[in-house]
Amino acid sequence: MQSAEASLGTAPAPRPPSERIEAIDVVRGFALLGILLMNILGFGLPFRSYADPTADGATQGINFALFLGVDFFSEGVMRALFSMLFGAGVVIFACGSRAKPIGVYYRRQLLLLAFGLIDALALLWSGDILVPYAVAGMLLYPLRNWRPKALFAAAGVVFTYLAMFYVVTLFGIVALSSGADAVQARLDAGEAVPAAEQAVIADWHGLKANFQPPPEAQAREAVIYQGSYRESVAANAIEVAGLYAFAHPTLLLWDALACMLLGMALYKTGVLRGQRSVSFYRRLAVWGLLVGAVVNGFELAMANASGFALAWVTGLELTNDIGRVAMALGYVGVIMLICQRGVLAKARQTLAAVGRMALTNYILQSVFALVIFHAMGFGLWNQLERWQLYLVVLGEWAVLLTFSVWWLGRHRFGPLEWLWRTLTYGKRPGR
Repeated sequence: MQSAEASLGTAPAPRPPSERIEAIDVVRGFALLGILLMNILGFGLPFRSYADPTADGATQGINFALFLGVDFFSEGVMRALFSMLFGAGVVIFACGSRAKPIGVYYRRQLLLLAFGLIDALALLWSGDILVPYAVAGMLLYPLRNWRPKALFAAAGVVFTYLAMFYVVTLFGIVALSSGADAVQARLDAGEAVPAAEQAVIADWHGLKANFQPPPEAQAREAVIYQGSYRESVAANAIEVAGLYAFAHPTLLLWDALACMLLGMALYKTGVLRGQRSVSFYRRLAVWGLLVGAVVNGFELAMANASGFALAWVTGLELTNDIGRVAMALGYVGVIMLICQRGVLAKARQTLAAVGRMALTNYILQSVFALVIFHAMGFGLWNQLERWQLYLVVLGEWAVLLTFSVWWLGRHRFGPLEWLWRTLTYGKRPGR
């Protein structure tokens, strides 16, 4: 169904900055900066270090404290926030009196897909989220007019699928590990074990290699940041292809969809627009942060007690979505209270500027990673400890905050936002 503008013959156009909801931009800016707390590990250290501090020796002192703090407050949380806001954006763009025609909507998503592919392949960031966001957004368009109850129910269904996926995966890990140990024990005892039964050992080592790469796999990973740009692109493309073939369709797409559906519902019920009562946001903040703290604390305690065993460093714990989504909602509650009460005006305006330029700032993080960590730049990949990586984060935050405020003081849109809108609508929206 076409928008009112289209039916009247008026060409669709982007909303002017004056119609933006500050609270949403503040939350988006907060999430965008927070995402770097986790992504910096993927940029600056080997893959295993993202969830396993033993991979880079961060098992004591300030490095271990940083691992605990960042994992507790941010792991999966900022991605959940970002996904919720993307869902809210689907409603803003595709519903109501200013809804854009279906062709404009899907052109916008295809362009986002292109940005994501550039980020993943040309900028060497295999952890890019724009590609699954673009695909998820295409799937969400038919659901844009659903009522909040239906959207909450749909989100529940997807979260249930994710929980089932976690259970099957983790039970599979435990069963495969136990089976491999049992067969190895028989071999060590000199027992003749049929080749078909010995295959479980190879299967186990193959599975572990996905989360705990052997030295030869680590060497291939190093090429992404230490090879020539051509070598890096080729090595990274292999990794990205593997993610698109398995991780995206089975996990990452659904991870995004679940939180996007939740965000659509929260927007329609006024939660993400700052339209609920102070008492509502206070309860949301308290209960969200409390539940998130309990669940995240439990997961960290179990991981530490197990010596960071594989079952606790995959990010596939059954409680994973409970902790990260609860913590995300707690942050929403706190930010909405701040916005409602009109305090911290300067901080709100600065975060809102970052949120208004989310696409530009997200891509800039990958550009900074190339300059700082790749051999064609400063070559600091796997050279810095965690505490040093977070000094890099502070520096990047300062640049993004300053640049966003400076740019939007002179232009209506961020540079990539302007390009995105120009290509979406087929005309320049004005800078």
